[in-house]
Amino acid sequence: MTSNLVQQLGSLSTGEQRLILNNVSWEQYETLRATLDDIPGLRMTYLEGTLEIMSPSPEHELDKTTIGRLIEIYALEKDIDLTGYGSTTFRKQAKARGLEPDECYCFGELKEVPDIAIEVVLSSGGIHKLSVYQGLGVPEVWFWQNNQFSVYRLRQEGYELIPRSEFLPELDLSILAQYVKLPSQTQAVKAYRDTLRQS
Repeated sequence: MTSNLVQQLGSLSTGEQRLILNNVSWEQYETLRATLDDIPGLRMTYLEGTLEIMSPSPEHELDKTTIGRLIEIYALEKDIDLTGYGSTTFRKQAKARGLEPDECYCFGELKEVPDIAIEVVLSSGGIHKLSVYQGLGVPEVWFWQNNQFSVYRLRQEGYELIPRSEFLPELDLSILAQYVKLPSQTQAVKAYRDTLRQS
C-alpha cells in the first residue's frame, strides 16, 4: 500500500491536490504518517477510517504563513503569551482522529492540543475538519476562506460559529484579513503593526 501511495503522490501536480483513501486502519494511518514524513508540507487528515492526504499549493502555504506572522505580531504588540505549534500532528486513537493544522497556538503553557487551530481553505471537498477537531477537543478553530475568517468555538453540543475569537476578543478579524493578501509579507506585518499601534 505504501509504495503504491508514494507513486500516486509523486504524480500530484504543484497545485493543491487531495487524495482520499477509505477503509484505512489506525495502524495504517500511523505507518503512512511516519513513512511520508520526509515529503515536505504534506498534510494528512484521518477520520474514522477515511484518510485525506493533501499536497498544499504555494498560495495555500503563503496564506497560512502570512496569517501566522500577523497573529504573532498582534500577540507581540498586545503582550500576549502565545506559543506556536506550526503544523504539528495531533492524534487521538480512541476517537479515530488525527490531523495537522495549518497553524495552531496555545496561550500560556503548552497543552496536549492547541487552544486555536487555523485552516486555510482554497478548494472544496475532503474530510470535514470540524468533526476531526471536535474529537481532538480543540476549543477554537479559525477558517480562512474567500479572503475572510470564520471562527468556531467548541460547545457541549459541537462547534458554534461566533463573530470573534473568545481567546482574543479584542482582535478585529476583518482588519487582520485586509493584510493577508498584500504582495509582501514583511510589508503586511509592518503595516498591520502600525495599525495596531495607532488603535
